[in-house]
Amino acid sequence: MPWLPKVIWVEGPASQPERVALLLHGILGSARNLRSVAVQLQRARPTWRIAVADLRNHGDSLGAPPPHDLDACVRDVLGLFAEWQVPARVVIGHSYGGKVAMQLAKTPPLGLRQLWVLDTLPHLTLDEELAGAGDADALALVLDEVRNIPQPLHSRTQLLELFAQAGVDTGVAQWMTTNLSEREGGLYWRFDLAAVDPMLASYFATDSWPVLERPPPGLRIDLVRGGRSSRWTPGVLQRLAQIQSRDVRVHTIADAGHWLHVDQPQALQQLLVPSLARLETA
Repeated sequence: MPWLPKVIWVEGPASQPERVALLLHGILGSARNLRSVAVQLQRARPTWRIAVADLRNHGDSLGAPPPHDLDACVRDVLGLFAEWQVPARVVIGHSYGGKVAMQLAKTPPLGLRQLWVLDTLPHLTLDEELAGAGDADALALVLDEVRNIPQPLHSRTQLLELFAQAGVDTGVAQWMTTNLSEREGGLYWRFDLAAVDPMLASYFATDSWPVLERPPPGLRIDLVRGGRSSRWTPGVLQRLAQIQSRDVRVHTIADAGHWLHVDQPQALQQLLVPSLARLETA
């Protein structure tokens, strides 16, 4: 049996087997982080089954075989589809998960109709990410602090205090407390930091612009940017404006940073729910 990531399913008595949406979290996260998003989606569209998967080396999905890169994450997703014997109609990915979704579109499985890419640029270099490290919700800032925080921690309050001292956004810091698990001696991260490095190297090295410029027939791609996220430079927005079409669209949630599902969960739901409704009759 191939190695597969763990999945949390959110479904109800009206759920139909073929109506599957898959949620993918970002680096340093886990499936649990997006469970509330899944619950709200399923309540709004009760005929859907919502799967929330761990990325490899995160959450309950440690011990994946190398290499640890975007292609391996795509293979993990395809492996899930094969196990379920039905591909997701919709894949919703945040940050790293959004890049996995865009790479999945290079050879989309039959039945995949919609991608939602949440605050993920088609291409972001490491230098560009570091340039925004002063932002309170910047990944570079959070990752730097994660590396410096000693393990084990004795409480989640201790983590909040350490993040506050480093200037990390309060909402992001609170979200990061969900990525701790209690083991002997205290609290530890629920991700493998050693495996995060090659995953991030692959992320920064991969250019997904070709996917957006030539989307596969029958696949709609919607990008959602946080209005307070510094990554979306005028140059990036201009290039996106030039390629927007019926199949590629860009949305902005104005009062949200990179972790837009934390900052503005209802605004995000207002974008996602109609797309599920549309696919019920497509």
